[in-house]
Amino acid sequence: MPTTLLAGVPAMEIFLQLLINGILAGLVYALVALGLTLIWGVVEIVNFSHGDFLMLAMYGVFTLYVAFNWDPLVSLPFVTVGLALFGVLVHKLIIRPVLRATFLAQIFVTFGLMIFLRGMAQFIWSPDYRAIPDPWISGSLVLGALRIPWTRLAAGLGSVLGTALVAWVVYKTELGLHLRATAEDREAASLMGIDPERMFAWTWAIGAGSLGIAGALLANYFYIHPLVGQVFGLIAFVTVALGGFGSIEGAFVAGLIIGLVQVFSGYFLSPALKDIPVYLLYLLIMMVRPQGLLGKF
Repeated sequence: MPTTLLAGVPAMEIFLQLLINGILAGLVYALVALGLTLIWGVVEIVNFSHGDFLMLAMYGVFTLYVAFNWDPLVSLPFVTVGLALFGVLVHKLIIRPVLRATFLAQIFVTFGLMIFLRGMAQFIWSPDYRAIPDPWISGSLVLGALRIPWTRLAAGLGSVLGTALVAWVVYKTELGLHLRATAEDREAASLMGIDPERMFAWTWAIGAGSLGIAGALLANYFYIHPLVGQVFGLIAFVTVALGGFGSIEGAFVAGLIIGLVQVFSGYFLSPALKDIPVYLLYLLIMMVRPQGLLGKF
C-alpha cells in the first residue's frame, strides 16, 4: 500500500512530493518532445531517431567530462551547438533526398538512422552504462518532509528556459515567422521569398539543439547508455501525439500530464507499471480527439 512507502508522512506532503516530482519530470519530457513536434510541423517528417539524438547529446557530455573534466553545465552550450550542427548535417545528407519520397521511405530512412546511431554508440563507447560521478549540482532542497534533488530541479528549470527560448524564436522573431509560414504552406512561402530548404535546415538545427540542452541536463543524474534514447524517444512520441503534432503548446501541456501520470501511477500502482496509465490515457485521447489536445486537423 502507498502508506507503507512513506510511513509517518502526512498525506498532503506525500501529494506535494509526487506533484513536484511529476512536474519536474514532465518539464523534461516537454523539452525532449519539442524538437520532434517542431520538425513534424515544418518539415512534415517523423524522425524515429529523435531519442538517439538525445543519446548522442548525453554521450557528448560524458566525452567532454572524460577528456576535459567538464561539468555538464559547462558542456551544455557546446553540446547544444554540436547537436544543432548535427541536425543540419542529417537534413542535408539524409533527409533532403527523401522529402519528396513516399511516407514509407521516409520512415525507413529515419528508422535506419536510429539503428545506425545505436550501433555507432555501442562501437565507440561500448554497451556499458555510464554516468557523471561528481556533477557540480548535487544534494537536495529540503522543505520539511519534501526533498527535491537539485539535479531534478535544475533540469526542470533548464527545460522551462529551453522551451521558452524555442517558443520565443518561433513566435517572436522573423525566423520564427518564416518557419510558421513554411509550415502553413511551403509553396506560398516560397512565392513570398522564403526559402523552404533554408527553413528546413533551421528547423532541424533548433529541434536537435533542444535535445542538446535536454541531454546535458539529464546527464547530471540519468544513466548514459546506447539505448537510453528509446526510453525518452517513445515518451516523446506519446507526448507529441497527445499534445498534437506540430503544437509547441501541446507538447508542453502533454509533457506535464505524462510526468504527473507517471509519478502518481508509480506510487499508487508500482514503478514497473507507471507507463501503462500513460499509454491508456494516450489511447483514450486518440479515440476522443485524434488530433491531440491542442492539435488541429
